[in-house]
Amino acid sequence: MQKFLPISKRDLQERGIEQLDFVYVCGDAYVDHPSFGAAIICRLLELHGYSVGIIPQPDWKDDNSINVLGEPRLGFFVSAGNMDSMVNHYSVSKHRRDFDNYSPGGKIGLRPDYATVVYCNLIRHTYKNKPIIIGGIEASLRRLGHYDYWSNKVRRSILLDSGADIISYGMGEHSVIEIADCLASGMDVKDITFIAGTVFKTRDKYFTEDGIILPTFEEIKSDKAAYAKSFYTQYVNTDPFTAKKLVETYDGAMFVVQNPPQKPLTRQEMDDIYAIDYMRTYHPIYEKDGGIPAIKEVKFSLISNRGCFGGCNFCALTFHQGRIIQSRSHDSIVNEAKLISEDPDFKGYIHDVGGPTANFRNPSCKKQMTKGVCMNRQCLFPTKCQNLEVDHKDYVALLTKLRKLPKVKKVFVRSGVRFDYVMYDKDDTFLRDLCKYHVSGQLKVAPEHISNNVLSYLGKPDISVYNDFCKKYEKINKELGLKQYLVPYLMSSHPGSALDDAIALAEYLRDHHLSPEQVQDFYPTPSTISTTMYYTEIDPRDMKPVYVCKNPHEKAMQRALIQYKRPENYDLVREALVKAGREDLIGFGEECLIPPRKITRNHSGSKNVNKQHNGKKTNSVNNNHSRGKNSTKQNKSNERTKNKRKR
Repeated sequence: MQKFLPISKRDLQERGIEQLDFVYVCGDAYVDHPSFGAAIICRLLELHGYSVGIIPQPDWKDDNSINVLGEPRLGFFVSAGNMDSMVNHYSVSKHRRDFDNYSPGGKIGLRPDYATVVYCNLIRHTYKNKPIIIGGIEASLRRLGHYDYWSNKVRRSILLDSGADIISYGMGEHSVIEIADCLASGMDVKDITFIAGTVFKTRDKYFTEDGIILPTFEEIKSDKAAYAKSFYTQYVNTDPFTAKKLVETYDGAMFVVQNPPQKPLTRQEMDDIYAIDYMRTYHPIYEKDGGIPAIKEVKFSLISNRGCFGGCNFCALTFHQGRIIQSRSHDSIVNEAKLISEDPDFKGYIHDVGGPTANFRNPSCKKQMTKGVCMNRQCLFPTKCQNLEVDHKDYVALLTKLRKLPKVKKVFVRSGVRFDYVMYDKDDTFLRDLCKYHVSGQLKVAPEHISNNVLSYLGKPDISVYNDFCKKYEKINKELGLKQYLVPYLMSSHPGSALDDAIALAEYLRDHHLSPEQVQDFYPTPSTISTTMYYTEIDPRDMKPVYVCKNPHEKAMQRALIQYKRPENYDLVREALVKAGREDLIGFGEECLIPPRKITRNHSGSKNVNKQHNGKKTNSVNNNHSRGKNSTKQNKSNERTKNKRKR
């Protein structure tokens, strides 16, 4: 395991391998690092005695690209990569991105749209009956019928569209090894129907008898209320201890069956996975292209935990990693820190120590590891659960050990810090240490919005909690003699956000002297409560109607209001204020967002003032430009008139 995984026939010959057990097809370039799902799964299979090769970013237009490692003995694993291929390719406005962090040199276009489906169909052209197991975030979040934002329609389970045999959903370490062992024992892939964390398809009604029957695909496709009900049933069945088998029917004859999720990894299992001898960088074939950009941030970062009990409605973590926190031991993390400190490129800075939420190191309450999370209740929303155990001592101790390592100058915390969880801790040691040792001028936090109406749809706490956190953060920094700031992540156009809410957010930014550099427009990705709201205009938690901003122009207005100071946003902001009947915010007073006129500069540097006149903007210079040659003639005529008067 001191080498990269085989990617060519030459690699197989050097290792003396005549036929691989498994071939892993991936939409990302090959990076052998534990921050990449493909590396973890392949190395774990190798650890269990299976030979594995990887085909990174095959040319989907060429059937032979899938044959570079020959036919595997047991089957193919397929993943789109660390991101959903559509999120990787398109912005929220559905414009094509011009950079891909997971491709050589950031080059775009090296994977297809809906990559998992395309790769599976490519395999099926040549290997008609070879088992195909799909996984990764794209397959995991599309495991049942789902709304697809990019095509604006409800799509079938990816299991049917891809022609694969099994989905390994979630993080997959347990289920992948069980699937491999079943195939190695000679079991037919169609008989692998009992593994937790998997989805399979069948026409045998026997497998549906002990499951929850969801609305049929035809129903969720034609009835948005049925879609919302189906999704929420899936949402409350994501816990490995309490979840039931789920069944979705297609055309009255085909059943897609989701088994309950796999059990959380134990601490020892987590330690074992991160103790594998990864190469910890990209394959050398990419050196000529400038490497793989995604390695830069993770190369000197440490993953300390998985899962999140935060329960944000726009986040897919509940569906993918689950709500139960799993964490590594201090020894495991410290040993990895020592390992990366020996890298020639290490400059003394550990970029991050965290996970989905940095300051979650333990399950939110003791019962979770035996009885699971509450089905219809959240740990932090709308208020703190009385059983929530708030304790940062373990995380503080871990960060202290890392700071004291000989070659480490600074340990940053750049994963999201859940500020409400910090506020519920009566001991300020963590926040004090965070400010003193682990922030470099700015701490990024995610209130997302300030309107309690919108926050209720986001699944975030009351804005008063964030305000209290801001005061405490400022107070502690002042006591430490530090000038450090909070950078809030804000989201526009989330379901439930109307124009009035966006204006309220702009007023909050005005009052707190904030000018956000970045704003995230809500992005409806598969399998979140927020995406269900966006598509159905129904809150699946209570089945009540919810306002959804879908008009592109109104979305632009909501976004512009968050950055109302920018000159290029003036017209949109003014239009929004007039539409909402908030002309009181147009003026020169301190409470105003924009002035009643817009001052720009022409090419010569002199000021032009756009005044309101009879409901129309007038500007002599701009009007002359718009008249083209006629304006030039008029100017010459005026000059002749002036000369006659002088004479």
